[in-house]
Amino acid sequence: MHAPSPPAARKRSRKSFWLKQLHTWHWMSSAISLIGLLLFAVTGFTLNHAADIEGSARTVDRAAQLPPALLPLVRPDDKPDAKQPLPAPVAGWLRSNLDLSADGVAEWSADEIYLAQPRPGGDGWIAIERGTGKVTSEVSSRGWIAYLNDLHKGRNAGTAWKWFIDIFAFACLVFTLTGLVLLWMHSKHRKSTWPLVAAGLAIPALIALFLIH
Repeated sequence: MHAPSPPAARKRSRKSFWLKQLHTWHWMSSAISLIGLLLFAVTGFTLNHAADIEGSARTVDRAAQLPPALLPLVRPDDKPDAKQPLPAPVAGWLRSNLDLSADGVAEWSADEIYLAQPRPGGDGWIAIERGTGKVTSEVSSRGWIAYLNDLHKGRNAGTAWKWFIDIFAFACLVFTLTGLVLLWMHSKHRKSTWPLVAAGLAIPALIALFLIH
């Protein structure tokens, strides 16, 4: 039995190296994206059947009065309408006394300060009458399914979640591309590989062309 020639040995060594690398990238990207894929698969189903899944809506209304020491910070003035954060003492008082997050940019008009607080799975707002210091707020929630659906869409989820979606999308891209190359490398021994890949392309393409109007 003859030993393989040097070129053949080098070719086999390169193939073994890249096969090992592809398997490593494939399992690492699948591990990173596993929970995200599960979340997006489940919420893809719930979004597709949103009209059939009833949410449990809940609304909490609150009312309070700013203390006299804080009234000068919100008192009406002659300045034009503007958008700016609440003064730090006012925001801190709202957090401490009403358990309300007062972060974000508020709308300042002549008579009122309005702070919208949209969130995944719900909504919220805080309104302060500038002349009296009266505070009213509303926080609504549509339940966990609506919360997860909004995470799926990235709706009002903030910068950290936006970064997560970008990293998750990149991990999914690595997962699918390395999977495609691995399919190609093993396709000689698995005759159904390319017919199945073609079916995965043809089925949604045909539905989009002929059944979506």
